[in-house]
Amino acid sequence: MGRYRPPQPKSSVYITADGFERLQQESKDIWVRRREVTKALAAAAAEGDRSENAEYIYRKKELREIDRRIRYLQKRLPDLKVVNSVPTDPEKVFFGAWVTLENSEGDEVCYRIVGADEFDPEKGWISIDSPVAKALLKRAIDDEVVVKTPQGEMRYWVVDVAYTAQ
Repeated sequence: MGRYRPPQPKSSVYITADGFERLQQESKDIWVRRREVTKALAAAAAEGDRSENAEYIYRKKELREIDRRIRYLQKRLPDLKVVNSVPTDPEKVFFGAWVTLENSEGDEVCYRIVGADEFDPEKGWISIDSPVAKALLKRAIDDEVVVKTPQGEMRYWVVDVAYTAQ
């Protein structure tokens, strides 16, 4: 008997224009990569015994991963909604905003709120589905934000909100 896992909650369908272009380009590039892997797989299969052929086993696994990503992109891309306009109230935090926060020690951190398919912690891009982004939505400069984390509550103050790269 297997373990039951409840389905993952649906991620947000919003994405920036740049993120949408990147996903479309990935969708095109992955088909080129798939052709290359298929050729390599055919060459490995032609070598004979497949049970002990490491190249064949590796290429089959790689092809499975590529096909999984292709299926995901084919299902996800049509559902995405591109957000490329500034909100009517640019003083408040909405999707696509660059938000500078200050904690109680005076340390500042800058985040950009982006779609679930384009978050990148190294760039400071956080998903709109993250607890920090959810706490920030509709906040304005000088608002206090409380974020519940596993380590406890974190308090931040919104220092700046911008809709262009900083």
